Amino acid sequence: MQRYFINEPFNGQESAVISGEDYHHITRVMRMKPGDRLYVVFEGGEAGIGMIDSIMNSSVEIRITGWEEAKSKELPVEVTIASGLPKGDKWEWIIQKGTELGASQFVPFIAARSIVKWEEKKASKKLDRWKKIAKEAAEQSHRQKIPRISEPLSFKQLLTLGDSFDYKAVAYEEAAKNGEKSGLAQIFTSAGRDNAILLVFGPEGGFEEEETEQLQANGFKLVGLGPRILRTETAPLYALSAVSYHFELMR
Repeated sequence: MQRYFINEPFNGQESAVISGEDYHHITRVMRMKPGDRLYVVFEGGEAGIGMIDSIMNSSVEIRITGWEEAKSKELPVEVTIASGLPKGDKWEWIIQKGTELGASQFVPFIAARSIVKWEEKKASKKLDRWKKIAKEAAEQSHRQKIPRISEPLSFKQLLTLGDSFDYKAVAYEEAAKNGEKSGLAQIFTSAGRDNAILLVFGPEGGFEEEETEQLQANGFKLVGLGPRILRTETAPLYALSAVSYHFELMR
């Protein structure tokens, strides 16, 4: 069944109303009719099995007839992906695929070697597009929560962001070249359910030495991701796959 998120907390209600772009998707794309069923996911992650009661001019009224019984679709740990804002559609790819793999939050940042120049006049439209990509990917992969999307941070703001996490690691090319391969595994072994992990990935040109020194001085651990050098859009997906394997498939 198709899945739709609504901006409403669950307080015991037995009905829901869907409007906006989702209304258009239900009526124009899916061509649903009264009696058709779908999932309605509330802000807290509660997924109701709904049946369309009526279709109005700009909204669809849903009656909740049951609840999804499957186990949680969310990773046991909260993983935030912070990436040096890449060029082209690479960031959108990271958001889409990273959402499918279970990331809780995406944070782009501007590093010294970042190629992309962030234009404030286009910021609102870009952020809206990123959020839409995350929402659609969450629906497609039957997530119970939509990942949060941040506006681009400065490198200094990234350092401060790390203070709110239980674990923070930086995928560093030189660490991989030097054979480092236990750092990420050590973090996974130490982390427990509901811990927050921040995974940082550099831009296409990588980090400058001064940046890695600042990251280490602020408690970030430099880790390798195996012997191969991964592209900026591949590395976050590799790391999320490793998180899923460790916390979901191995337990």
